[in-house]
Amino acid sequence: MILVPVKNLVDAKQRLSSVLTPEERFALAQAMCEDVLQALARWQNRPAVAVVTRDSFARDLATRFNFEVVADDNSGETSAIEMATAVCKNRGAGSTLVVPADIPLIDSSELQIIVDNAPSGGAVLVPDAAGRGTNAAWRSPSDLFPLRFGNDSFLPHLAAAKATGLPCVVLELPGIARDVDRPEDLHELAAASGDRRSQKLVRSWNLGSRNRAEDRQKEDRREEDRREKDAVQHR
Repeated sequence: MILVPVKNLVDAKQRLSSVLTPEERFALAQAMCEDVLQALARWQNRPAVAVVTRDSFARDLATRFNFEVVADDNSGETSAIEMATAVCKNRGAGSTLVVPADIPLIDSSELQIIVDNAPSGGAVLVPDAAGRGTNAAWRSPSDLFPLRFGNDSFLPHLAAAKATGLPCVVLELPGIARDVDRPEDLHELAAASGDRRSQKLVRSWNLGSRNRAEDRQKEDRREEDRREKDAVQHR
């Protein structure tokens, strides 16, 4: 079963607050969530999909794609996946594939690569572009080891997978690897080929011009500070 954890989107992407307004961050989180679920919907012969969330937008989107919704308690992504994994195990699911909702360049062909390389018993891990986070995790059996998501989750997940004694495959998949957490990620998303909803949104903001304006404002403030210091020294 495929599990997509989606936290409250109105509070998402706080690390982009230096360049995006709260309304823009909310719109971006919604767009990326739709891009991810759209990619899953296009994947032929995929396992069943469950969106793990209490967010109303994500629930409605999951319903639109005929995906299941597993309600969480808003206590965090890690606990939500633990709960959803238990649901999968109780239903007899032999494996789970967990993907986040903020990897808008994900493609169904990359998802198929994960399945094609997955051992009958063991794990597949896909790190983020920096090699620090985990942007996809396949486990067979479904609760082979616990997942602990965060900025530096990849190495702990790799260690946990290897500790099971079963095979662990690490795949470098550029679409899945590209999450959007830092201001520079926005520019890479806009520059990448494609016309996903999130890409159209970011391009519409013309962030290059916005950054140049901010740089000019910072330089103006520095110049004002220098003038004030010079004035104090000459008094």
